[in-house]
Amino acid sequence: MGDIKASAAGVETAKELGLLAEEYDKIVKILGREPNFNELSIYSVMWSEHCSYKNSIVWLKTLPKEGPHMLVKAGEENACLVDIGDGYACAFKIESHNHPSALEPYQGAATGVGGINRDIFTMGARPIAQLNSLRFGELKSERTKWLLKGVTKGIGDYGNAFGIPTVGGEVYFDKCYEQNPVVNAFSAGIMKIGEDPMISARAQGPGNPVFIIGSFTGKDGIAGAAFASKDLTETSAEDIPSVQVGDPFQEKILLEATLELAKTGAVVGMQDMEAAGITCSTSEMSAAGGVGMRIHLDKVPTRQAGMKPWEILLSESQERMLAVVEKGREAEVKAILDKWDLSCEQIGEVIAEDNLEYYWHGELCAQTPAHPLVLGGGAPVYYREHREPAYFNEYKNFDINSIEVPKDLKATAKQLISHPNIASKRFIFTQYNSMVGTVNMSTNNPTDAAIVNLKDTDRALAMTVDCNSRYVHADPEIGTMIAVSEAARNIVVSGGVPSAITNCLNFGNPYSPEVYWQFVNAIKGMGRACEKFQTPVTGGNVSFYNQTVLKGGTEPIFPTPTIGMIGIVESKKHITSIPFKAKGDLIYMLGENRNDISSSQYLVNIHGVEKSPAPFFSLEEEYSLQEQMKMLIRKEGMIASAHDVSEGGLFVALLEKSMSSGFGFDITTDSAIRRDAYLFGESQSRIIVSVAQEAEDDFIDLMMLNGVEFDLMGHVTKGSIRIDDVDWGHVDEYKGLYDTAIEKAL
Repeated sequence: MGDIKASAAGVETAKELGLLAEEYDKIVKILGREPNFNELSIYSVMWSEHCSYKNSIVWLKTLPKEGPHMLVKAGEENACLVDIGDGYACAFKIESHNHPSALEPYQGAATGVGGINRDIFTMGARPIAQLNSLRFGELKSERTKWLLKGVTKGIGDYGNAFGIPTVGGEVYFDKCYEQNPVVNAFSAGIMKIGEDPMISARAQGPGNPVFIIGSFTGKDGIAGAAFASKDLTETSAEDIPSVQVGDPFQEKILLEATLELAKTGAVVGMQDMEAAGITCSTSEMSAAGGVGMRIHLDKVPTRQAGMKPWEILLSESQERMLAVVEKGREAEVKAILDKWDLSCEQIGEVIAEDNLEYYWHGELCAQTPAHPLVLGGGAPVYYREHREPAYFNEYKNFDINSIEVPKDLKATAKQLISHPNIASKRFIFTQYNSMVGTVNMSTNNPTDAAIVNLKDTDRALAMTVDCNSRYVHADPEIGTMIAVSEAARNIVVSGGVPSAITNCLNFGNPYSPEVYWQFVNAIKGMGRACEKFQTPVTGGNVSFYNQTVLKGGTEPIFPTPTIGMIGIVESKKHITSIPFKAKGDLIYMLGENRNDISSSQYLVNIHGVEKSPAPFFSLEEEYSLQEQMKMLIRKEGMIASAHDVSEGGLFVALLEKSMSSGFGFDITTDSAIRRDAYLFGESQSRIIVSVAQEAEDDFIDLMMLNGVEFDLMGHVTKGSIRIDDVDWGHVDEYKGLYDTAIEKAL
């Protein structure tokens, strides 16, 4: 069989489907013959980067996966499962829908929300909260406005109708995302350990029937996984059929039916059908269970006449599940699905051999072993060349002394808070229902991380998504360590203990050595930070090919390794919010201020300087700061409020504390540091807390124990803002600019 030669025609067809010539040769060796078109289509999606992670898996395996709370580890099931105490477990995951959103922003974003929620409830967990991480081009661009409006409406319409609150997220604007936006969707769900059964994604039991459940199969989303694994070009609009169409009301019914099915124990295994559709779910479930399947494609309910076998195999129509049911309990399963008015059709059965057999009206139309198709099985694994880009050392040559301190820092501050990366994202989040389900504890008392109530317990979940991609571009290893650290800091400052992360790794073309260097170093930084904070990587998503090929050349996005993190709030009395609480409270900075404006919003958007290194960061300092913060929060009454310093620097952090409370601040800057660096620099590992005057002595005593830098900056005012004894106006003056900047730009 090894002597079978690949034909030139076969190689050419493979290339058209996105496969490499050597991959076609490998398929021929696996099958012992040349594949037919249906089989080649199967391999084209399963060996696409989106499904196989063939260019990333060698580095993903280096990430830490062990942690004190892990119940289900990365790659074992549809999502991870983490023990959050009091008999509860949390399933959570983040995924990208970048390319679909670039072409059809409404459906692209909506189906991203639908897909990530299905990953959660397919495990038997009920989704309770969503977050998202979004990136677009510059807001003055008409294309950006179209994408922003479409994406946010798609997320809002799907999530609101499905009935899951969007409790937080992040939005950035930069010209590198002009053609290729980033749309990352995060979902978290909970289940009771020992009471709510977990559904496996493994097929088992030869002879057990295989059912397709939910929506009918159509031509939307065909080969979407392959579409997500290639560059966007000027002809990408022709790939619109690769964008799925979602129905949130159907998904809500599917959720309730799935959770009811789980309680019967009749379901042996189940997997959502999104990327690569029936192809992916049959192959991954079979490979995971060490079995195969015999599938009759002509029995798949379709909503369009005349669909061909390869179209049914590759369709990514939404709101569909593949389920393996215990033989003899088919009627029980059908009765539940009939009650919910959901389609439920047997399309095949499990077989003992490692083989996938697809039939069309009684004739075998495709056949392949399951194991070689999947990640961790026989799918290709590549070690790609990586090379440090020329800009990396160039950025290190930045000299702060080349930047003049503006004469009117008050005017600079107003300009900065009006920039879309700093200003309120009210236009976006008001389209999301943040209160449906009544679990969101952060709406009326804002916290750095979203806080989600665990009803009937004294616990809560903290969750956040974080990544400053400009930092990662400047230094991938440091920038990704910062992303993990800021996520942990947001959880700690809100009263939680970091537990675990999921990631969405958005990069350019992995065949570019410079892009792959960014990816490799980002993974190194993530691993170092996760080990330090004991936050194992539970899984996630790799999204390569985020770049646009135009006549003027290739434009990759900034490397964007989005970090989704959950934490456990062990007691609700630990919840610590952002707003100042009372006039006269003292304002302290925890951490060290530095003469640093590198990669700051101030440097880029006020001075127009884009070439500078990542801001100062020390993993040891960050860890010590967070440990100190945990100690402060657990001393009841020690601090009144807390907020970390991030984009926009200290001034923006103070202003956010003021705008959410109506109080102002009176502070004195440090004469040893440039005033612009003190106010707008983004050096890391800093937290602003307010302390009641009567608690100051105890606060200082506790701070003296661990050697973390701290500094008294000033006090809370009734509403005025004063810096170095100069009147900077009233908080309402700034709030008006902050709240309306994006709406005015649109």
